[in-house]
Order: sequence, then C-alpha cells, then structure tokens
Amino acid sequence: MGNPSLDYYNKNGAAFFSGSVDADMRVDRARFLAHLPRGSSILEGGCGSGRDALAFKTGGYLVTAIDGSEEMVRLARKHTGLAVQHLRFDQIEWRDAFDGIWTCASLLHVPRADLPDTMSRLARALRPGGVWYMSFKYGDTERTTEHGRHFTDMTEPLLSTAIERTSLSLVEMWGSTDVRTSHAGQRWISAIARKL
Repeated sequence: MGNPSLDYYNKNGAAFFSGSVDADMRVDRARFLAHLPRGSSILEGGCGSGRDALAFKTGGYLVTAIDGSEEMVRLARKHTGLAVQHLRFDQIEWRDAFDGIWTCASLLHVPRADLPDTMSRLARALRPGGVWYMSFKYGDTERTTEHGRHFTDMTEPLLSTAIERTSLSLVEMWGSTDVRTSHAGQRWISAIARKL
C-alpha cells in the first residue's frame, strides 16, 4: 500500500524543493545547536530538500540525513553532497547513535496513532543526554489535504504528552509563524527535548 504523503513528494519534489530550500530556519537551528558541541553527530529525519542537513554539515557537524521520498532523497543528495538515505521513520533501527535529532516539519506527516512508535524509534536512536528538535503545524486536528498529504497538528498539551510518553525531558517549547512568504500566517509549534 502506498503512502499518499510520500507519493506527493515523489511527484512534486522539484516544486517542493524550490519552495523550501531557501526558507530561513537559522533561528531554530541556533536554538538546537546551542545544546550541541561542534562535531556532534546529528540525524535529520525527513530532510526534504537537504537545506538544514547542508547547514549542519557546513557548520562542522557529522550529519546523517534520511527521507522517505525517493525523489527528495535524489534532490537532497545533489544539493548537500551527503549520502542521504532512503529510509522511512518506521524503518529506523539505530540505538544510541546520535547526539542530536532534527525533525523539522516531517513528523507532522505521521498519523497520530503511529506517532508513539515513531517517536520511540527516534528516541532509541538518540544517545543519553542528546537533544531532539521537532516542529508541527499548530492545531489539534488530523487531516488529509486535497493533494493527499496527511497532517497531524499539535498544541502545547498534545506535544508535551507525546514527548513525555517517550521518556524524554522537555527543554523548551515555542510558537512561531511560517518563515516562507508563500505561507505567511501559518502557525507552528516547535520543541526541543533531551534524552535522560
């Protein structure tokens, strides 16, 4: 059975790449990297265009990037020069492998019922003391768009509960608006959590 969200990115990869590769995520990246010494290992789950993976690589971090869409993997490899892996969240098997995990606007495609397993897999991949950044569109709904993409939205209580269920400790949580001018006014919620 196909995955409608991944099918969307396979069919619309070039358009998504051009619309997201220049999005200015420096503020959130800086909040995340404040917890990680240079040279730390970072897993980017759902790397999309490879924008953030490239920024981490350029900043002197050891980056492993994955994406579930074959087309986004191809584009991200070309953009970053990294050996981006074609891997879905439900295929992750790493244990205590990374100092940091970055999931920017990627976990939001996981159905709410599947999030506990997905987040547990990612938590296992993080080393004790490691930090994890995640972001979701703001809201309490679960929906599928006209293009077939699935979205699971989060509020402060929903995201706090999801983090607590993975035995992680919440470091900080904040709201923001979309940095892309084409999505002006879209609200987001982001969090950084630490593995104890």
